[in-house]
Amino acid sequence: MDKIKAFFKIDERKSSIWAELIGGLVTFLAMVYILPVNAGILSDNTGMNFAAVFAATAIATAFATLLMGLYANYPVALAPGMGVNAFFTYTVIWQLNYSWEQALAAVFISGVLFVIISLTGVRRYIINAIPKNLKLAIGAGIGFFIAFIGLKNAGVIVANGSTFVALGDLSHPTVLLGLFGIILVFILYAMNKKISRFAVIISIVTIAVAGLLLGAIFPSLKDAMPAYNSGSLGSVKDIKYTIGKCFAAIPDLLANPMSYAVIFTFLFVDFFDTAGTLVAVGKDSGLMDENGQMQGDNNAFLADAVGTVAGSVLGTSTVTSYIESTTGIQSGARTGLSSVVVALLFIVSLLFYPLFSVAGSIEATPGVFYSPVTAMALVFVGAMMIGALKDIDWKDPVIVCCAFITIIMMLLAYSIAEGIAFGFIFYVLMMLASKRFKEISWPMYALALLFVINFVVKFTILQ
Repeated sequence: MDKIKAFFKIDERKSSIWAELIGGLVTFLAMVYILPVNAGILSDNTGMNFAAVFAATAIATAFATLLMGLYANYPVALAPGMGVNAFFTYTVIWQLNYSWEQALAAVFISGVLFVIISLTGVRRYIINAIPKNLKLAIGAGIGFFIAFIGLKNAGVIVANGSTFVALGDLSHPTVLLGLFGIILVFILYAMNKKISRFAVIISIVTIAVAGLLLGAIFPSLKDAMPAYNSGSLGSVKDIKYTIGKCFAAIPDLLANPMSYAVIFTFLFVDFFDTAGTLVAVGKDSGLMDENGQMQGDNNAFLADAVGTVAGSVLGTSTVTSYIESTTGIQSGARTGLSSVVVALLFIVSLLFYPLFSVAGSIEATPGVFYSPVTAMALVFVGAMMIGALKDIDWKDPVIVCCAFITIIMMLLAYSIAEGIAFGFIFYVLMMLASKRFKEISWPMYALALLFVINFVVKFTILQ
């Protein structure tokens, strides 16, 4: 035990082995949905084998998260990113007519470029050039963003053709179960006792058990409640259908001029999604110093980049740091030991997925899936993260406007990277308009320009 504590600096970070174990379990439960969801998206009329992608997702997640825990000692889990996997399937393959092998090749090259950036001083220089107030706004924005995801996953907030979003059907049993979980986690936290520290894990277990019991007692509710699935969705042997397929596709990929825009987009989203996530995680876990600089983030970025390379070789889209990691941090995780726990659980989930199927999604209506068992974790963590707003300099009109733009665009564009993009562009424009030229570092000019170029590429070349 002493060697484990020393290796992960558990005492130094004021944590405990028990807290790390609980934090890892909570993070795993909050993101285990990625296994069937990612496999479903990537295999949606692309020619990719569902079972192979399922296996690739589990193995890539476990590898990258283990690397993050052992090499970077960060309480951060990684997995194929939501959003970028949709870009992989519906834009690169469906719209641009690339083969899935070529799409994996593009992810592979973007990962290699990310590794190069991470090994040089460029990455650190870029991150450290971001003003502290913008970093705080990014952290708070991610809080609102993941709370929105949680409410959406619970079915409390739904899409609406007239108003874009609206209140969900609160008479639906699945939605009511998810809403009860949200209420429960906040009540437990508000009790402000020792039990509050375990509010998330207690709520997850309670909702899972309650759902299983309701489904067993009332047959009419069975399809609307969490259920134990005795089937297997994938195994290690299925990886043979996707592993290494990206290499042969590289020549054809690079022969197409449009491919460079695709590669840039994969790299761009991965870099800034990771940056935003690590900023949020760093603040909540005490890994950010008083100047807003991350401690030991070189290793964290490199682990993320290597994870993308490994994932593309195995057969999945861009692997990135998961904001769901903050659920484990709120439960006490402070070191890489929690990441090791997550990695081991994903390996177990590959071999014995049915054990964790109760935390999976439920098809409430045709094509609409809810996750009542884990949704409350995202809402709770989002509420905890918006505390970063109190440290923003609200007396500076430029900062106020840029913080607002960053948060609102991150939420409404449903993208961490695009929220950051709008915040950076507005920051440079407003600082120039205020004649505060000397306060703008040249990397901020460069980043704002790159964000503009990214939008041009995205909405012209890739349309």
